[in-house]
Amino acid sequence: MLERYSIAASKEVLAKRFPEVEVTEAYSPRYNAAPSQLLPVVTNENSKGFSFFYWGTAPKWSRNKTISQKLINAALEELDEKPTYRKALSNHRCLVPADGFYCWKSIGKKSRIPYRIILNQGVPFYMAGLWEEYQDESDEVIHTFSIITTPANDLLAPVSDRMPAILLSNSESTWLDSSSTTETLMEMLQPCPSEQMGMYTVSPMIDSNSLDLPSMVQPAPPVDQFGNFTLFN
Repeated sequence: MLERYSIAASKEVLAKRFPEVEVTEAYSPRYNAAPSQLLPVVTNENSKGFSFFYWGTAPKWSRNKTISQKLINAALEELDEKPTYRKALSNHRCLVPADGFYCWKSIGKKSRIPYRIILNQGVPFYMAGLWEEYQDESDEVIHTFSIITTPANDLLAPVSDRMPAILLSNSESTWLDSSSTTETLMEMLQPCPSEQMGMYTVSPMIDSNSLDLPSMVQPAPPVDQFGNFTLFN
């Protein structure tokens, strides 16, 4: 499961990497993007700029839900099985900008070490996503998104069994194209090649979704959530 990611790049870096998208003043770097937060996406209905949707669910609905109930991820293997996913894949696709994501390696029954995974040179990238629109009990229109996940590649396999579906630059526009067939879209959702990625341990502060600090994206010694150092990294 993908529970956290970062989109910490500056407006200038994002504008260079994604020249077709207007990066507005509403954007600010996020070092610890977490479920129920309002985060930038590029949708098939607004492909020229960032929209800001809630990851998984709106905050007021998330308090009594576990991470798994917040619909933050959509597994590749289930896209053809669940009617809601099939509908979203046909009509409600989005790109989720990021420059890294986090996984935790279990080293015991309760201990785990956090890692940050990036593309080579730390360039920003898009994760494939699905979005939804609905009205809440107060008739307020709410927009949410989920990130599609695939089986982990060889680099991540020792740490996690899942990873986000990362779209290569030559496939980003195809993902949003209304004429793309389901077969084409599914073929695009492959694990990113290991040789295009790198990873390193980060501070266990990343466990707290209330913290959002620049230091969270920096390398740190392998320490579990209890502050214990480990050589198993």
